[in-house]
Amino acid sequence: MKQVVLVSGKGGTGKSTIAASLAQMIERKMLADLDVDAPNLHLLLKHDIRHKMDYYGAKVAQINPEKCIACGRCRETCRFAAISPDYIVNPLACEGCAACTVVCPTEAIQLNEVKTGEHYISDTSYGTFAHAKLAIGAEGSGKLVTAVRKSLFDYENGEDLVLLDGSPGIGCVVIASITGTDTVVAVAEPTRSGLHDLKRVLSVASHFRVPACVCINKWDLNPAISDEIADWCTEHHLPVIARFPFDGAVMEALKNNMTPLEAGVPGFTDELKRFWTALQQYLKK
Repeated sequence: MKQVVLVSGKGGTGKSTIAASLAQMIERKMLADLDVDAPNLHLLLKHDIRHKMDYYGAKVAQINPEKCIACGRCRETCRFAAISPDYIVNPLACEGCAACTVVCPTEAIQLNEVKTGEHYISDTSYGTFAHAKLAIGAEGSGKLVTAVRKSLFDYENGEDLVLLDGSPGIGCVVIASITGTDTVVAVAEPTRSGLHDLKRVLSVASHFRVPACVCINKWDLNPAISDEIADWCTEHHLPVIARFPFDGAVMEALKNNMTPLEAGVPGFTDELKRFWTALQQYLKK
């Protein structure tokens, strides 16, 4: 089963809109939203949660008041000022480094796992859908992405494709999204910063030796930069397999909780069909 992940070097390129529309067009696939910090694919894919799982991605120190002698060593050692004068640990400040447990003379401190998010398996009209939500301020988003991807395969039922909506940027969540996939589709917008961010995210894909292709969204807002992006891609042997035109009707569709495909936006829909045909051909290579 092939795994295709859509990524972008920055947010707001239209990656999730394209991913949701593609999910509604193709058959025999599974879906996942790997942006666990700010997921939004579930807003466009009407779904029913089948299974909810708690995610424990961090450890926080806890002080046993019966053993604590208030010697102050833990407070002196903590680099994050997570321990109050009355020896209560602030879970939002604690990094789980365990330094306080080492210096405590009475072994009054221990690290406990804490819930930092939830991930879900949902049913949609377009296939099984995995998604998650990381708690505000919590760390370990890359590990949660891995958990989401792994959980999806527990529900495999003869599908041909896994369509992954990755996170924007180039951080650990993107690395967790890209590794082990068959193809990266990098979505870019025709701006100077868009080209810069495209180069960054493609360098990540190259580092992990994952084949990549490019999609330019709203290309006609700046044809000159779009051509510059295409020229750079040609120079680096990266095929541009789609150029979606700008259309205000796309935003109107999203406002009504519809994808451009559902709303029947002509230019977008026609290019989406060409995009899927080109992506299939690229996967065969």
